[in-house]
Amino acid sequence: MLQFLKKKWWVALPFLLIFLGLTYWLIGKIQYLLNVVDVEDYAPVSTLKVAEHHPTQAKFPFIDVHNHQFTMPIQNLEKLVNEMDELNMKVMVNLSGFRGKYLEWSLDNVNEHYGNRFVLFMNIDFEQLDDVGWPNETLLMMEEAVKQGVKGLKVYKNLGLSETDNEGNRIAVDDPRLDPIWAKCGALGIPVLIHTGEPAAFWKPKDKFNERWLELKQYPSRYKDPEKTPSFEEVMSEQHNVFRKHPETKFINAHLGWFGNDLARLGKLFDELPNVYTEIGAVLAELGRQPVTAREWLIRYQDRVLMGKDTYKKTEYYTYFRVLETSDEYFDYYRKRHAHWKMYGLALPDSVLKKIYYKNAMEVIPGIDKTLFETVGQH
Repeated sequence: MLQFLKKKWWVALPFLLIFLGLTYWLIGKIQYLLNVVDVEDYAPVSTLKVAEHHPTQAKFPFIDVHNHQFTMPIQNLEKLVNEMDELNMKVMVNLSGFRGKYLEWSLDNVNEHYGNRFVLFMNIDFEQLDDVGWPNETLLMMEEAVKQGVKGLKVYKNLGLSETDNEGNRIAVDDPRLDPIWAKCGALGIPVLIHTGEPAAFWKPKDKFNERWLELKQYPSRYKDPEKTPSFEEVMSEQHNVFRKHPETKFINAHLGWFGNDLARLGKLFDELPNVYTEIGAVLAELGRQPVTAREWLIRYQDRVLMGKDTYKKTEYYTYFRVLETSDEYFDYYRKRHAHWKMYGLALPDSVLKKIYYKNAMEVIPGIDKTLFETVGQH
């Protein structure tokens, strides 16, 4: 038998090689599986050695035109104002002023303690547009709110996506029944800060090619099913129709109008519509990943961009200062689901920073206390 195997070794050799190959592959597979790191947990520490700056205060005083303080009627504002001072934030715009008694109580609290440090925008229930008394009752409410001290109207993203009329039909952003509201804002001299739609990626398949995949995994409700939801292009087109139809009204298009990934397109909108502005709340990551393009764009449209943050958290402002003011390279954004990529500083000129930080807001939003900015330059 031994003699036979010696003569026929070449018959067994292929099977032996296959066995060894499978064993090697299996060992490698096991090693790989034991070393798996979830993308949500993967946070490599960069070995890059470059200059770093970590500003904790804005170079110039600023106005945050996009903030939400939901307990303002009963809020102790002292702690918040102290943090604002540490950031060099002179004025915060609370877009969640709501309406009616809630709005009155918010204004009372602000005026009693820090009347020049907070600006309130009101909110409207657009689903009333088929009710008896529309739009006259709402227009009177707006007039009274402005007399009480309201400086603008905030429109939430529900309009155009989920709000419906009495027939159950989606209310389009450019629904003609809303025209009196936009016109009234122009007549009252107050701006409309309007959030329409969501990032275009929310409409795309939830697969490995979607750069907002992590956010859609963590917040599945943010996915926009094309079978159930109007398309990104449809709702944005409706918004732009409103801008065109009401040239006497100033509109602040929230979140870079969701065109932060296509600044050339936003620039064309600015070129066409001089009544439109934007702000950078929750979309700083779009600017920080394209430093050359974003810097050139912000310099070109320096009169149309306002400072905004959205969700309030003191330490997150530091990343805004770092992106806007420094020339730092390859650093982290503060929220991974918004940006798995790295940030780069834009090193904007002082003249541009001043416009974004406070000058543009003072042109668009009425009644801001200019004396808060008289000492600009003393840093």
